[in-house]
Amino acid sequence: MTVTPPSRDVTAAPPAAVPQPIDEQGPLAWFKALGPRGRRAFGGAFGGYALDSYDYFTLPLSMVAIAAYFGLDNGQTGLFTTVTLVVSAVGGALAGVLADRIGRVQALIVTVMTYAVFTVACGFAPNYETLLVFRALQGLGFGGEWAVGAILVAEYASAKHRGRTLGAIQSAWAAGWGLAVIVYTLVFQFLDHDTAWRVMFWTGALPALLVLYVRRNVQDAPEAAEARRKSPDKGSFTAIFKPGLLRTTLFAGLLSTGVQGGYYTLATWVPTFLKTERGLTVVGTGGYLAVLISGAFIGYLTGGYLTDVLGRKRNIALFAVLSALCILAFGSIPEGSNGLLLLVSFPLGFCMSAIFSGFGSFLAELYPTAVRGTGQGFTYNTGRGVGAVFPTLVGFLSDSWGVGGALIFGALAYGIAVVALFGLPETRGKELT
Repeated sequence: MTVTPPSRDVTAAPPAAVPQPIDEQGPLAWFKALGPRGRRAFGGAFGGYALDSYDYFTLPLSMVAIAAYFGLDNGQTGLFTTVTLVVSAVGGALAGVLADRIGRVQALIVTVMTYAVFTVACGFAPNYETLLVFRALQGLGFGGEWAVGAILVAEYASAKHRGRTLGAIQSAWAAGWGLAVIVYTLVFQFLDHDTAWRVMFWTGALPALLVLYVRRNVQDAPEAAEARRKSPDKGSFTAIFKPGLLRTTLFAGLLSTGVQGGYYTLATWVPTFLKTERGLTVVGTGGYLAVLISGAFIGYLTGGYLTDVLGRKRNIALFAVLSALCILAFGSIPEGSNGLLLLVSFPLGFCMSAIFSGFGSFLAELYPTAVRGTGQGFTYNTGRGVGAVFPTLVGFLSDSWGVGGALIFGALAYGIAVVALFGLPETRGKELT
């Protein structure tokens, strides 16, 4: 008996593909969880923050040459950093409001163009006063970029992976810093120093290229954009000082003051310390900074992972203590022990960066969507502005204490950060609302 097999319908559609779950355990699970739009937003925010860092470090790396060109003392050079950071507090707060009112992407474009234009303008400054003004105006864009970019990505990230996702965004700072050191080493090696510092600022035009990518490829997270549109409080300064958010705003600002006071003390004065008190050449300074930056890059990524594992507050407290200890060790290493100085550079870069990894997720989780930009922009950048007192204090005291001795004030700043944590809730695993 012959059985005729059923005819096969060759026109039938193949079975629908079963959606594959995102790998929750792989090393890149946080990146996959962002989805296509989120990954493009990540690229825009990462690039913006890297170039923000690059434009910032054009000044500290050129500080010795600028001081010699204009005949400045340490107090005057320290004022560059203070003015930049104080004005950045205003720029960051305004950018946060702008992000809540016109959207994250449009605010990101505005901040990137602002810091690019005025960094280039610094290269044309004919005197100290003009350079100080241009650097202050650069701070308007510099202050806003991180908060806007971090919020953009935070609103795409899952609660489970938000810490390491924002930690990866923070690592862009080390990437931009590293690029600045490479360009500095080349420019100052081959050009006269009176010309080289101007060229450094002119290379700050690079961020303008990023704007083209952001305009074409990046969008706000749809759910967050819709929630923001429906809220009557969007972009309101008064909203973040209402009873429900007042405590959060005050303590988050204090936390940011401590962390950034310590960080910018180091970022501003370590290059000068290596040159003037350790007698290192341009290439030698670049080598030490390469070790410091390598530690910073790994620290950002490690801190991002730990902020998801330990929690936001524990991660910040741990690295605040370790950063303070590293500053004390770095500044007290005796002259002539440059090998030991190199050894301490890596953990110093690691700890002072790992503490920042939880900031993007922590501040985003402390505020509701309608005022997230305003709250994060205000607290982060107010802390940056008040924390700017520390680099200036080091500058004025370094004439009598030496730069290494004056760095102790950076360690005190980290103590302020630990105190501020007592007034804030733990937010690990919180869904954004």
